Amino acid sequence: MTTSNAFDAAVHPYTREMAMIHRVFRRESRLLGELVQDVPPGDTVRARVLAEHWRQYTVGLHAHHTGEDELLWPAVLPHLDLDAEQVLAMEAQHRELDGGIDEVRVLMDRWRERALVEDRDELAEALRRHHRQLCAHLDEEEREVMPLVALYVDEERWRAVGERGLAETPKERLMIALGAILEDTSPEERQEFLTRLPVPARVVWKLLGQRRYRRETTRIRGRRAGG
Repeated sequence: MTTSNAFDAAVHPYTREMAMIHRVFRRESRLLGELVQDVPPGDTVRARVLAEHWRQYTVGLHAHHTGEDELLWPAVLPHLDLDAEQVLAMEAQHRELDGGIDEVRVLMDRWRERALVEDRDELAEALRRHHRQLCAHLDEEEREVMPLVALYVDEERWRAVGERGLAETPKERLMIALGAILEDTSPEERQEFLTRLPVPARVVWKLLGQRRYRRETTRIRGRRAGG
């Protein structure tokens, strides 16, 4: 599954910003499967680190999908006729993804206790399935639905989606979330995104946030921290 965007993200600031957020979930879902597969049998310390990272990942993904279901899609649907099926399909796919996440959660809880090799391998395969399912969903959303968002969602509603996401992110995780979004951005995307932040947030990112994010990724990714 390619991680390239399925639509031209340059055509509208909303679709461009959504592409940046989707990159986070594509990257982290891929890395989770790889990182779990790398854990030596019996290394419960490492297993618990990754289990907590999975928990943080699912919290973020759930908040992202809930924000779409409750704020974005209701703003788009009244304007649609046949295209409404495409938006409703996104809600259905969110529910299908929840089923895969529940499966991973059960396997993750079992593996973290003893880090047995057979549990690790079953979990890694479930994580790979989740990654493939998620990428297929994001590709379809970007290709079919985000152009509709660009047409029918106004600035006030888009800002409300972002503010909701911020409100649901614990304060101690804000710089981690910012680093995750900025990690794979182009210089132009990075500059544009940072410019929209309040000046105090930009100062905190420059002085503290970048180092905090590097420490976090090193702790989570280990030898994969460079990739």
